[in-house]
Amino acid sequence: MGEQHTREPQYQHGVDLYKRQAPFVLPLVANQVWHDDPRRLLFFLSRYKFVSKMFSGMNRVLEIGCGDGFGGRVVLQEVSHLTAVDFDPLFVEDAKAHIDPRWPFECFVHDMLEGPVPGSFDGVYALDVIEHIPVEHERRFIGNAVASLAEHGTMILGSPSLESVAYASPQSKAGHVNCKSGPMLKKLLRDFFHLVFVFSMNDEVVHTGFHPMAHYLLALCCDKIR
Repeated sequence: MGEQHTREPQYQHGVDLYKRQAPFVLPLVANQVWHDDPRRLLFFLSRYKFVSKMFSGMNRVLEIGCGDGFGGRVVLQEVSHLTAVDFDPLFVEDAKAHIDPRWPFECFVHDMLEGPVPGSFDGVYALDVIEHIPVEHERRFIGNAVASLAEHGTMILGSPSLESVAYASPQSKAGHVNCKSGPMLKKLLRDFFHLVFVFSMNDEVVHTGFHPMAHYLLALCCDKIR
């Protein structure tokens, strides 16, 4: 780009960064979403922003089902340490390849159906994971997630709603074997937590509206049952 300069000086940092450091290449899933359905990337990142604000100030946080790890940087803006796990080695390899030294996090392969993640975390979250877990294994999955949580920790679980299935793409339907309505999700989680708050989400907007009209659900869980 030579010695190019922006006409307004406040934008020069972008030019300097571009020349100093190779442009960021999107990881696997984010690249596919940006290619096929750019708006979905906004919805995806807004869920991570919700987690980051709810977990703001926490020390150790665990992401279950991190995929290519693209959303983790949003959470790292608000927490001190992030550990991310996924059961697919290909995704973990890609996530680790895209870690920026300015936004470091630990990432490794782990299947939550096999047991808890070692350690104790102030916050645990799983976005777009529970709907992939067969019903007969869901309690083991949640139980192992809760076991990774500190005594006074908080968990966030995000999932497409049962009502949204009718509008889902064939690709989504192939993997979504366990979508739930708001009341169903709350009933399940109340067996593990004394307090469960279920929010509705449509596009990038989180609200307390009518669950059957929500495309996505976010459950905020506190005070785990010992």
